[in-house]
Amino acid sequence: MAKPEKASAVSELAEDFRTSQATLVTEYRGLSVTSMKALRRALGSTTKYSVVKNTLTKIAAREAGVPIPDEMLKGPSALAFVKGDPIDAARMLRDFSRENPFLVIKGGIYEGKAVTKEEVMQLANLESREVLLAKLAGAMKGSIAKAARVFDALRIKLEAGSSSAPAEVAAPVEVVAPVDVVAVVEAAPVEVVAVVEAAPVEVVAVEAVPVVEAAAPEPVSEHKKEEE
Repeated sequence: MAKPEKASAVSELAEDFRTSQATLVTEYRGLSVTSMKALRRALGSTTKYSVVKNTLTKIAAREAGVPIPDEMLKGPSALAFVKGDPIDAARMLRDFSRENPFLVIKGGIYEGKAVTKEEVMQLANLESREVLLAKLAGAMKGSIAKAARVFDALRIKLEAGSSSAPAEVAAPVEVVAPVDVVAVVEAAPVEVVAVVEAAPVEVVAVEAVPVVEAAAPEPVSEHKKEEE
């Protein structure tokens, strides 16, 4: 490869590293051309699957600031630059490798860190973003429906309470005649009797005051009249 071509290839690889959500490293030795085409179709348009030279990959990864271990690039390598969901891409590679043992997953780069083959398998076993969003939407829908039932029951209860209450509240009537205290206590909505029993009023006995009768005027004698 000429020097300008190498520079162009390194620049393109570096850009792929920078713009990818994840990069999965595989060994494709033994795969036929037909199998490679089938693999690219399975990965879809959001994943770019490229056969690369290890030396150029190391230079491009270094330029892009991507940590890729040297042992991950031993043997013929093909990189899957994932622009979409890394979980879907990892699952596609896993499923394809089960039917095509010549495809070997060696590891990759995920969230800016180097991951092993075992970690790629763990990623493949996770539920995809679409499935998680669907489950979240279902859970939210159930919660909203439950909340709606609670609010509806509360509304019915409030409407029932308001319909049983009197339509108009009569104005208080001024009582001029003596009030029957017993009747008032019995009719009061509060437990007035308990309040009265809890705070008894001390009644002070009033001693009877003797009534003093006025003395009758003393009659004037005849002798006193003559002196006057």
